[in-house]
Amino acid sequence: MTERIGILGGTFDPVHVGHLMDASAARYQLELDRVLVVVARDPWQKAGTVRAPAELRYEMLVAALDGTEGLEPSRIELERDGPTYTIDTVEEVAAPDRELFLVVGSDVAAGLPSWHRVDELRALVTLAIVDRDLEPFPAPEGWRVARVSVPRLDLTSTELRRRAAAGEPLDFLVPTPAVRILHTYGLYRS
Repeated sequence: MTERIGILGGTFDPVHVGHLMDASAARYQLELDRVLVVVARDPWQKAGTVRAPAELRYEMLVAALDGTEGLEPSRIELERDGPTYTIDTVEEVAAPDRELFLVVGSDVAAGLPSWHRVDELRALVTLAIVDRDLEPFPAPEGWRVARVSVPRLDLTSTELRRRAAAGEPLDFLVPTPAVRILHTYGLYRS
């Protein structure tokens, strides 16, 4: 029996309902056994821009996913030294009895050619592109592609950090347990 696993990576700085919606939709629409939601410790493409410490981003993710069947917070990248590369995570999760789906937004899919060891990554995963727009993102050449459709939600972690710094409410944009952690540690204050 082959286990179907989704991998949704990100900085989750902070985690928000859009991230959770993508993971849940991928699990349901692609009939995945589980989705690993992987916190990037040191994402090479976002060097110097991540605001909250990795451990607190993970703590917020754990709180946000508490009790959600089939969505699992993962420390796999927090336990590795050096820059965070998706190919390393995929190789660690890969096994003969597993089929892997890399869950990405269309914005991320557009940047795949610049990724570390992209040819090896392409060979190991099916790219699960989350389409938020009316027009689906064109499938990158050479990739196995699955589509995940979600409602358009204009929400970014950048905007949420701005709202937090301004003291604006994050209610229902960020899961309540994650908001509590964010406030407890005074994250994103000016």
